[in-house]
Amino acid sequence: MSIRSSIEALIRPSTVASAHCDLPCGIYDPAQARIEAESVKAIQARYQDAENMKGAQTVEEYRTRALAIKEQRATMVKEHLWVLWTDYFTPAHLEKYPTLHDTFWKATKLAGAAKKSQDPAQGQQLLDAIKEIDTIFWETKKA
Repeated sequence: MSIRSSIEALIRPSTVASAHCDLPCGIYDPAQARIEAESVKAIQARYQDAENMKGAQTVEEYRTRALAIKEQRATMVKEHLWVLWTDYFTPAHLEKYPTLHDTFWKATKLAGAAKKSQDPAQGQQLLDAIKEIDTIFWETKKA
């Protein structure tokens, strides 16, 4: 037996488990996307009210920082939605909820649009789309 095969034998797991997701259920939750989307909407509102924000920075500096943070948060929304879409939901869920793919597609598109928009109404549309996903998600958890 070679050294390599001896090492492989030592580190090979004695039990192999399988699951339909990365880890056993319970770790997925649309709340992660919602929290980031709430940040996006709040930043969009603060951007609009930048002249009234107190601080040592200029309005331009404030808005520049707000845009950078908003874009990061919008990207995080997309990532959280993608994980739910690709890792949690199964073909059985799609059978029961035939609009599921379209719902996720629209929500991720809205997250992408949030990167370009400073309008809190757009942020609310994103939150509304996530609410649809949240409703379906929790219905699947009851089943």
